[in-house]
Order: sequence, then structure tokens, then C-alpha cells
Amino acid sequence: MTPNYDALTADALYYDYSSAANPIRQGLISPVPYHTFSGQFFEEGPTRIQPLDISPALGCPSPATSPALCANFIRIVKGSVMTTAEATSQLFFVHKGAGRTDACGESIYWTKGDYLVLPAHGQAMHYAEEEAGLYWVHDAPLLRYLGVSPSVERFKPTLYEYSKAETKLESIANDPLNSSANRVSVLLANRNFPQTRTVTHTLWAMFGLLPAGKVQYPHRHESVALDFVVDCKPGCYTMIGTELDETGMIKNGVREDWAPGASFVTPPGYWHSHHNESGADAHVLPIQDAGLHTYLRTLEITFSHPGHDHTAHISQTP
Repeated sequence: MTPNYDALTADALYYDYSSAANPIRQGLISPVPYHTFSGQFFEEGPTRIQPLDISPALGCPSPATSPALCANFIRIVKGSVMTTAEATSQLFFVHKGAGRTDACGESIYWTKGDYLVLPAHGQAMHYAEEEAGLYWVHDAPLLRYLGVSPSVERFKPTLYEYSKAETKLESIANDPLNSSANRVSVLLANRNFPQTRTVTHTLWAMFGLLPAGKVQYPHRHESVALDFVVDCKPGCYTMIGTELDETGMIKNGVREDWAPGASFVTPPGYWHSHHNESGADAHVLPIQDAGLHTYLRTLEITFSHPGHDHTAHISQTP
């Protein structure tokens, strides 16, 4: 057989290194933008699903909230709603209400504060007798980019109960060794991923406490953070920016005031700090593609040291 060299070489391109090595700086690919989504969605309107879609800014197929993940708000007034995603990992957080999910041959009952994680499986039916609200994140955008469909279930459907997560968080907060920790939080993990200690092989999720009167000082990482405000009182906010000042705090940052049910996108590499001036404890749920980053050893989390001239680096682990 005579090879068709014209066809075989038609898509081959050759670039000088300096013109292609940094596609964001050179405008070839768009950066992940900072974006916010109002939690008012959960308070009114019919049963529906709202993708938190910023795909036009990302230059990728819709819907997507980051290059690898898609976050969604789900409101169930009374009855049922179906979710569908060609994904390896799906995480549902129960923001309000109680109900049941039928998926993967299981009927899973949930209540406010619970987390439900589903493996490679397309559809799930969610039922609620009264108003309920779910926050849903999955990795379908990553699979679309790779041009693959999920076929192997890497883990079983898993329910993380609020009562157990809250008990663990309280024990961490009350431990004297954690009194000066910059983060007081519970990392959700699955026994199938002992190396990464993440909730799935692609997703990372944290149930975090922001104590009254406290500041969680700036840090940054190479994964995109999709932050969901679980609960708070007015006076809680996040500062986001690309630079630190001489004191180790964020310089010329954007302030994002928290509200229950709100979600915001923190771009990779951006410094962010959390502040609680409300007089009451608050809780936040960041979900990231850091399960994948941790396995690839590319997460590179860095904490600032306010008042000092240096930062602390922690590689390969959130």
C-alpha cells in the first residue's frame, strides 16, 4: 500500500518554542476567569437545574465551570428531577431539604449537609417531598476534552453523612494542636484512593470552618477551586488576587462577600484569603480537580506567611 503522505502530514504544524510555550500569556488559550453565582437560585422558582456555565470565557464546549469540572445548582420544589452526566465522578451536596436519589442500582436517602458521590454512571433520579436544594459538581468537561466516555467505576456510590463530618470537624477545631492552624477543615476521602486521600480520583472536596473573628491567610494552588458557601452571616468574605503586599496579604484584590448558597470560581495560581467579621462561625465547601492534580504531582499549594518575607510550599498534596 502506498502511503498517502498528503493526508498523513496535513495536520502537522511546527512552531518556534517562544511562540507556543506559554499559550495563556500569548493569548492562544484563555485563562480561567474569576466568577460568582448567586445563591438566590435556591429560594424561588420551579424545579430545575442551572449549570454554572462560563464555557464562552473558557473557549470550551458547554456547560463548564472550569476546564475540567462543571458545577450546577439543583432546586426541587416537590417531586423529582433527573441529572445526567457523562462523567467519572459526581458529587452532590445537600444545601437544603431531604430526599432520595436512585442511581447505580441503589436508593440513597439524604438530608441537609450530606454529601453523595457517584461513580461512572450517566443518570440519577432525585426525589424530595418538600423543597430541596443540591449543589452538583462533575468532571464531564475533562472527559469531553479527552474525547472519552466513562466505562469503569473506580469506586462505589458513597454517602458522607453530615453528622459524622460535623463531629470530625468539631474534634479538629477543639484540638489544641490546631489552635493556630490556617485551615480548620475535614477532607472527604475514599478508601479506594489511599495515595491522594481525595473524595474521588479526580475530585477533591473539603468541609471547612471559618471561625468567627478569624482570618485564613492567603494561599494558592494550581487547581481551580469551585467554592460553595454552606452557611454564614453577613461579614464573611474572600479576597482574591494575583499579588501579595509586603505584609503577606493580598494586594489590589477582589472582595467576594459570602452568602449562603453562593458559589464562586477561584482561578488557578490566584492568592485567596478568607475573612470572618460576622461574629458567628461560617462554613465553606471548596471542590477542585485536585484529585487529578495530586496524582499528577502538579498541585503545588503555597501558603503565605503574613509579616514575613517568605512563603511556605507544599508540593503534591492539598
